[in-house]
Amino acid sequence: MNISIKNHIMNNFKGASKNDIKESIVSSFNDKDEITLPGLGVFFGIVWSNSSQEEQNRILDILKDNLS
Repeated sequence: MNISIKNHIMNNFKGASKNDIKESIVSSFNDKDEITLPGLGVFFGIVWSNSSQEEQNRILDILKDNLS
């Protein structure tokens, strides 16, 4: 059986409110549970794919500044 984690996560959040999505992100960081990393990766992929070049550069600046 071949299950797509990305599709599973996206289906789980279909119709979710902004607050539901925020709570999921915040709890992922607060719980420090690595099992949530794939979901955060899917969220990041959505943000990245739908960001302008300027927004992507800002994201890269934030990451670079915080990985130093």
